Amino acid sequence: MDQAPILEMRSITKEFPGVKALSEVTLAVQRGEVHAICGENGAGKSTLMNILSGVYPHGTYSGDIVYDGRVCQFGSISDSEKAGIVIIHQELALSPYLSIAENIFIGNERATGGWIDWGTTEKLAREYLQRVGMLDNPATKVAELGVGKQQLVEIAKALSKKVELLILDEPTAALNDGDSARLLDLILELKAQGVTSILISHKLNEIKKVADTVTIIRDGHTIETLDASSAEVNEDRIIKGMVGRDLTNRFPEHTPTIGEELLRIEDWTVHHPSDRGRKVVDGARLSVRAGEIVGIAGLMGAGRTELAMSVFGHSWGVDISGTVYKRGKPVNTRTVPAAIRAGLAYATEDRKTYGLNLIEDIARNVSAAGLGKLSRFGWVDRNHEHVVAEQYRDDMNIKAPSVATLTGKLSGGNQQKVVLSKWMFADPDVLILDEPTRGIDVGAKYEIYTIINRLADQNKGIIVISSELPELIGLCDRIYTLSEGVITAEIPRADATPERLMRSMTKIKEEDHL
Repeated sequence: MDQAPILEMRSITKEFPGVKALSEVTLAVQRGEVHAICGENGAGKSTLMNILSGVYPHGTYSGDIVYDGRVCQFGSISDSEKAGIVIIHQELALSPYLSIAENIFIGNERATGGWIDWGTTEKLAREYLQRVGMLDNPATKVAELGVGKQQLVEIAKALSKKVELLILDEPTAALNDGDSARLLDLILELKAQGVTSILISHKLNEIKKVADTVTIIRDGHTIETLDASSAEVNEDRIIKGMVGRDLTNRFPEHTPTIGEELLRIEDWTVHHPSDRGRKVVDGARLSVRAGEIVGIAGLMGAGRTELAMSVFGHSWGVDISGTVYKRGKPVNTRTVPAAIRAGLAYATEDRKTYGLNLIEDIARNVSAAGLGKLSRFGWVDRNHEHVVAEQYRDDMNIKAPSVATLTGKLSGGNQQKVVLSKWMFADPDVLILDEPTRGIDVGAKYEIYTIINRLADQNKGIIVISSELPELIGLCDRIYTLSEGVITAEIPRADATPERLMRSMTKIKEEDHL
């Protein structure tokens, strides 16, 4: 393109105590393009965008931001928004108790003489909703919307601020395939309307679909900027730039040693807590043996997480029936402590809300599920806790200055390693891992896969729930498919293909449930 870039970030350097997050990072974004930023967790992508949007104000970093031809010194988010730059974070900033219209104009109210003009507010809200493809009533409470529509409300909110440069940080991380596709189409529509976008995503197939340019950041440095339309720029090429090496095999080699049956679930049925007549899990039966990695595949709403949570301490659902067997004997898993005593562990898909205490340090999080091993007469030995946490920081390659680092300050991949450390310290026999690599990059995924294989080699039974079929095929020894709460197939790894899994995930087995 001949015209000057809409944005240049020149020699951006940002330091936190003990860590240089960015070092001389340079970025140029052309007007009207979709510019993707790729890198491993902790590479500095979000930090760079927080500097651009004023989350980290001028004076807390070195280097220059040149936007629309002038050097900018944003002191706050409102400063960058006035210039036409709007960021949408991975954790959406909506109030669930306010209406769609109220959320779109919060802090940007349409008022006359100090009074909000509700007629104008709703009229304009409808116009912005139409631009993002939503026909919902602007008076609808945000709490009544799914995550996909909430993401669209965020974009409508950005449009109301006359956005010229839209920053999207992992916008599809929590979306299903259908919502993700609609959001990507919307990004292309906004591009046609003249909106420039910066997209941070770990989903390389999405980047190839919408991006014009890809900038790769590694360890706080700009590595290269690629033309996404070039035939030479494919997923493997981007991965090589991100991790500094070829990942020709994205899954570590593993030869399983499979032993006796550890866990069996028979005739497991779970009803919906607000609609007791609806079975969310219906007569499920599955097993896992020592040293075995078993996958559960299913579309959104199939009941995968509900199955896992109901087995682990009846954490979800009502009118739960069925039997859990451990080494052939029935065990009690009706409460979370009982499930832990029975040798089960469950690493939730929502690690930020349920898996970790983000305002506590790494040491406290690692010890959380095994405090009994560190306590005497009701008092936790903090020195012992620190030693244990340091050992896991080493073994799991958790990138942090010390175990006193707050968990909320870690990247997604390192947070997931803390979750796994917590359950490894509890020493369960069976680990249920729900979306263990969601929101983390390919390099960190490889490390997580290696850890899972290592656990299997310690004669643990591993159950992996994942939305990514290649992940299940590359990692698991057997895969169960789930459709509308019913297990429809049990497929050995040698016979597993994406097509076969998808066929089984989209049907209900008419004969006996497996």
